[in-house]
Order: sequence, then C-alpha cells, then structure tokens
Amino acid sequence: MEIPVYTLDAFTCIPFKGNPAAVCPLQHELTEEMYQKISAEMNLSETAFIIKLNPSDNFTTGSRFRLRWFTPTTEVNLCGHATLATARVLFQYENNVNNKLVFETRSGELCVTRYGDNCVMDFPLYKASPADPNEFRDTIKAAVGSLPVQEVYLCAKTKKLLIRLADRCDRSELCNIKIDPIALQRSDSTGKVKGVIVTMIGSPNEQPGYDFYSRYFAPWFGITEDPVTGSAHTVLGSYWAEKLGKRKLLAYQCSSRGGEMELEVRDDGRINITGTTVTVMRGTITI
Repeated sequence: MEIPVYTLDAFTCIPFKGNPAAVCPLQHELTEEMYQKISAEMNLSETAFIIKLNPSDNFTTGSRFRLRWFTPTTEVNLCGHATLATARVLFQYENNVNNKLVFETRSGELCVTRYGDNCVMDFPLYKASPADPNEFRDTIKAAVGSLPVQEVYLCAKTKKLLIRLADRCDRSELCNIKIDPIALQRSDSTGKVKGVIVTMIGSPNEQPGYDFYSRYFAPWFGITEDPVTGSAHTVLGSYWAEKLGKRKLLAYQCSSRGGEMELEVRDDGRINITGTTVTVMRGTITI
C-alpha cells in the first residue's frame, strides 16, 4: 500500500518556521495501530489523516471529509495547525473545487474557508475560569520557574492551564523559558491539566502590533513544546478578547520556530482562526 504524505509548515509563509504537520489523504480507514505507527514515524507534533466518507467521494469535488489527528503517542481531540495544513493540501494539491470544506472530527464539524493563500478555520471557543494558583503551584513552578505571574486560569473542557505572566515581564523572558518535560508532566497528579499555556500581553504599538504572545507545552501528549498551536488559541482567544475588550486579535506564538495567526471571536460562541502554510515536503509512505 502506498499513501501520499505532505509536510507543511503552518501559520507561516517561511519554510522551517511555524508548526510542521504531516498530512495523509486516505482512500479508506486504517487500523488504529497503523495510524499511530505512521504518526510515530513522522515524529511531528501532529499527523493528520483525511478520510473519504464514502467510496464514491473524491478529494477534488468532495466538500466533506473525516479528519483525525495523532501525535507520536496518542490521538487528540483538536488540532489547529494540522487542520490548516489539511485544507491547504486539498485546495493546493488535490485541486478541490470548493471554497469551503467541512471536516467531521472528534470536536464536531469544523469548517475551513479559503481566501487566496489564507484559510479561515471555524473552531469552537473554549472559556477558561480563574483558578487558585496554590492548587497548581507545582505546575506553575515547573512551567515558568520564578517569573512573576499575574493570574492563572483553567479550561476544564480542554484541560489547558493558562498562566499569564505579569505585565512588567519582557517578551524575551517568555522566549527564554526552558522546561523539563518530565517534571512538568509529573507536576499535576489530578488529571486536571493536560497542557500548559504561558501567555503575556503584547506590544500593540510595535509593528505588526501583536495583542498577545504565548507558548504551549504538552508533555502529557508526548509534545515537549508545540511550536504554534491553533487549539490553544481557542482558549487564548476567549481570554484575551475579554481582557482587552476586542473581538479581533493578532497573536504570535514565540517558540523557537514562531508563527502568527489572526483571531476573531464571534457572537455565536465560536472563533475564526486565520493562517497560511508553506509546503516543505511531498512523498509517499510505503506499507
């Protein structure tokens, strides 16, 4: 069996920046074991699998597909950058004739609309609630060390802990954070936390005027740091829209690779996430 595979860097137009994702268009479902083996072989934060819903469907004219995402160790419920990469593969390489695609996923139906080289993803919006820093003291220390923390929020739905650094912190301090993934994973034994977002207010007076910065760590899923994370921004978008009193936000995730995205928090309780991609590899997996 031969399976096409593409590697795209998402949320960037510069090769080797942003967040790489592998995308595999499939004619039919694989076994769970094979999904995981391919994802482990690709060894990226996520590998996406596009599956035709019916044998008569094709990737050129079809508008609805099943989409699954796997890290090297497990399947995940939501992944933004791999969804963006999947849509670009269908539009760019499968010559899909539709401007809007619908993906059936573990997080419900997700729509992606193309606008030139950009894609707009219609994602759920997840609200985080204030959390007691003392309850998550060990996790906060493992994530940010002695950096001053302004407040801590927890999104119970996604199990993401949001740590906001004090406004007096400099962006370089966020960029210089180094975590021990084993210590971070062991810092919470309650199961309430499966990912840690560290964020700080941006510099809107500087070009291009980012509203906020962030980094994201998920050793619970075998990912020490995810370079640019669409799913984390379903929480960040809700948080910063409320704090800044604005619906449209420009965000930058300042990992070593770095990437940006435009966000729009909608009145219907969802969020638009806009980004672009660049392709760095095309090939075939032989099984």
